[in-house]
Amino acid sequence: MAYIGLISDTHGVFDDNLKSFLSPVDEIWHAGDFGTVQCADSIAEFKPLKGVYGNCDGYDVRADYPEYLSFVSGGMSVLMLHIGGYPGRYDPKARALIDRLHPQIFVCGHSHILKVMNDFKRDMLVINPGAAGVFGFHKVRTALRFRIDGGNIHDMEVCEWDK
Repeated sequence: MAYIGLISDTHGVFDDNLKSFLSPVDEIWHAGDFGTVQCADSIAEFKPLKGVYGNCDGYDVRADYPEYLSFVSGGMSVLMLHIGGYPGRYDPKARALIDRLHPQIFVCGHSHILKVMNDFKRDMLVINPGAAGVFGFHKVRTALRFRIDGGNIHDMEVCEWDK
Protein backbone atom coordinates (compact mmCIF):
# COMPACT_ATOMS: atom_id res chain seq x y z
CA MET A 1 0.00 0.00 0.00
CA ALA A 2 1.17 3.52 -0.80
CA TYR A 3 0.01 6.68 0.93
CA ILE A 4 0.46 9.54 -1.53
CA GLY A 5 0.46 13.31 -1.15
CA LEU A 6 -0.22 15.10 -4.42
CA ILE A 7 0.56 18.76 -5.11
CA SER A 8 1.22 21.01 -8.06
CA ASP A 9 1.98 24.61 -8.89
CA THR A 10 3.80 25.45 -5.66
CA HIS A 11 5.66 28.25 -7.45
CA GLY A 12 8.34 28.35 -4.76
CA VAL A 13 6.11 27.79 -1.71
CA PHE A 14 6.44 24.76 0.57
CA ASP A 15 5.21 26.05 3.91
CA ASP A 16 4.03 24.68 7.25
CA ASN A 17 0.45 24.25 5.98
CA LEU A 18 1.62 21.86 3.28
CA LYS A 19 4.08 20.10 5.57
CA SER A 20 1.40 19.48 8.18
CA PHE A 21 -1.07 18.07 5.64
CA LEU A 22 1.58 15.95 3.94
CA SER A 23 3.38 14.74 7.08
CA PRO A 24 1.63 11.33 7.27
CA VAL A 25 2.14 10.36 3.60
CA ASP A 26 4.79 7.92 2.36
CA GLU A 27 5.75 9.97 -0.69
CA ILE A 28 4.86 13.18 -2.49
CA TRP A 29 4.02 13.53 -6.15
CA HIS A 30 4.47 17.01 -7.64
CA ALA A 31 2.80 17.72 -11.00
CA GLY A 32 5.05 20.59 -12.04
CA ASP A 33 5.77 24.28 -11.56
CA PHE A 34 7.94 23.82 -8.49
CA GLY A 35 9.00 27.43 -8.94
CA THR A 36 12.55 27.01 -7.72
CA VAL A 37 15.03 24.20 -7.32
CA GLN A 38 15.19 25.15 -3.62
CA CYS A 39 11.46 24.42 -3.29
CA ALA A 40 11.91 21.04 -5.01
CA ASP A 41 14.87 20.26 -2.72
CA SER A 42 12.83 21.19 0.39
CA ILE A 43 10.05 18.82 -0.64
CA ALA A 44 12.55 16.03 -1.44
CA GLU A 45 14.20 16.48 1.97
CA PHE A 46 10.79 16.28 3.66
CA LYS A 47 9.51 13.10 1.93
CA PRO A 48 10.49 10.92 -1.04
CA LEU A 49 9.49 12.87 -4.15
CA LYS A 50 8.37 12.03 -7.66
CA GLY A 51 7.91 15.10 -9.83
CA VAL A 52 7.88 16.61 -13.29
CA TYR A 53 8.83 20.08 -14.40
CA GLY A 54 6.22 22.63 -15.42
CA ASN A 55 6.09 25.39 -17.98
CA CYS A 56 7.19 28.00 -15.40
CA ASP A 57 10.17 25.99 -14.15
CA GLY A 58 13.65 27.10 -15.14
CA TYR A 59 16.49 25.06 -16.53
CA ASP A 60 17.76 24.26 -13.04
CA VAL A 61 14.52 22.41 -12.18
CA ARG A 62 14.35 20.86 -15.67
CA ALA A 63 17.84 19.44 -15.15
CA ASP A 64 16.61 17.49 -12.11
CA TYR A 65 13.04 16.55 -13.13
CA PRO A 66 11.68 15.10 -16.39
CA GLU A 67 8.86 16.40 -18.57
CA TYR A 68 6.74 13.36 -17.72
CA LEU A 69 6.88 10.27 -15.53
CA SER A 70 5.36 6.85 -16.07
CA PHE A 71 5.48 4.45 -13.12
CA VAL A 72 3.53 1.91 -11.06
CA SER A 73 2.39 2.61 -7.50
CA GLY A 74 0.24 0.35 -5.34
CA GLY A 75 -0.50 -1.85 -8.32
CA MET A 76 -1.71 1.01 -10.55
CA SER A 77 0.02 2.53 -13.58
CA VAL A 78 0.49 6.29 -13.35
CA LEU A 79 1.32 8.97 -15.92
CA MET A 80 2.29 12.42 -14.65
CA LEU A 81 2.70 15.47 -16.90
CA HIS A 82 2.29 19.15 -16.03
CA ILE A 83 0.03 20.30 -18.88
CA GLY A 84 -2.61 17.65 -19.37
CA GLY A 85 -6.17 18.78 -19.80
CA TYR A 86 -9.27 16.68 -19.16
CA PRO A 87 -11.32 13.95 -20.85
CA GLY A 88 -12.34 15.16 -24.29
CA ARG A 89 -9.95 18.13 -24.01
CA TYR A 90 -6.47 16.71 -23.51
CA ASP A 91 -3.41 18.64 -24.55
CA PRO A 92 -2.04 16.96 -27.72
CA LYS A 93 1.20 15.83 -26.04
CA ALA A 94 -0.76 14.44 -23.07
CA ARG A 95 -3.18 12.62 -25.34
CA ALA A 96 -0.34 11.00 -27.29
CA LEU A 97 1.28 9.78 -24.05
CA ILE A 98 -2.04 8.56 -22.65
CA ASP A 99 -2.80 6.65 -25.85
CA ARG A 100 0.70 5.11 -25.92
CA LEU A 101 1.06 4.26 -22.20
CA HIS A 102 -2.58 3.53 -21.17
CA PRO A 103 -2.24 4.63 -17.51
CA GLN A 104 -4.88 3.90 -14.91
CA ILE A 105 -4.18 7.26 -13.23
CA PHE A 106 -3.30 10.44 -15.13
CA VAL A 107 -1.92 13.26 -12.97
CA CYS A 108 -1.51 16.79 -14.26
CA GLY A 109 -1.34 20.35 -12.96
CA HIS A 110 -1.10 23.73 -14.69
CA SER A 111 -4.75 24.86 -14.51
CA HIS A 112 -4.64 25.76 -10.78
CA ILE A 113 -8.08 24.10 -10.60
CA LEU A 114 -8.61 21.00 -8.46
CA LYS A 115 -10.38 18.26 -10.44
CA VAL A 116 -10.75 14.52 -9.93
CA MET A 117 -12.72 12.81 -12.67
CA ASN A 118 -13.06 9.58 -14.58
CA ASP A 119 -12.24 9.17 -18.23
CA PHE A 120 -14.61 6.29 -18.90
CA LYS A 121 -13.48 5.97 -22.52
CA ARG A 122 -9.93 5.18 -21.37
CA ASP A 123 -10.82 3.55 -18.03
CA MET A 124 -8.59 6.09 -16.28
CA LEU A 125 -8.81 8.42 -13.29
CA VAL A 126 -7.70 11.99 -14.05
CA ILE A 127 -6.37 13.96 -11.07
CA ASN A 128 -5.33 17.60 -10.95
CA PRO A 129 -4.56 18.72 -7.38
CA GLY A 130 -4.99 22.41 -8.17
CA ALA A 131 -2.39 24.88 -6.93
CA ALA A 132 -0.58 24.54 -3.61
CA GLY A 133 1.27 27.83 -3.94
CA VAL A 134 0.21 31.43 -3.45
CA PHE A 135 0.98 32.78 -6.95
CA GLY A 136 -1.65 32.69 -9.67
CA PHE A 137 -5.30 33.47 -10.23
CA HIS A 138 -6.69 30.79 -7.89
CA LYS A 139 -8.36 31.97 -4.68
CA VAL A 140 -7.83 28.78 -2.66
CA ARG A 141 -4.68 26.68 -2.28
CA THR A 142 -5.30 22.94 -2.55
CA ALA A 143 -3.54 19.61 -2.04
CA LEU A 144 -4.63 15.96 -2.04
CA ARG A 145 -3.66 12.80 -0.25
CA PHE A 146 -4.90 9.27 -0.92
CA ARG A 147 -4.04 5.61 -0.64
CA ILE A 148 -3.32 3.18 -3.47
CA ASP A 149 -3.56 -0.48 -2.57
CA GLY A 150 -4.01 -3.59 -4.67
CA GLY A 151 -4.91 -1.63 -7.78
CA ASN A 152 -7.46 0.57 -6.01
CA ILE A 153 -7.35 4.22 -5.02
CA HIS A 154 -9.23 5.16 -1.85
CA ASP A 155 -9.45 7.49 1.16
CA MET A 156 -8.85 10.60 -0.95
CA GLU A 157 -8.74 13.80 1.11
CA VAL A 158 -8.66 17.41 -0.06
CA CYS A 159 -7.16 20.21 1.97
CA GLU A 160 -7.76 23.88 1.23
CA TRP A 161 -6.16 27.05 2.52
CA ASP A 162 -6.78 30.70 1.72
CA LYS A 163 -4.06 32.33 -0.33
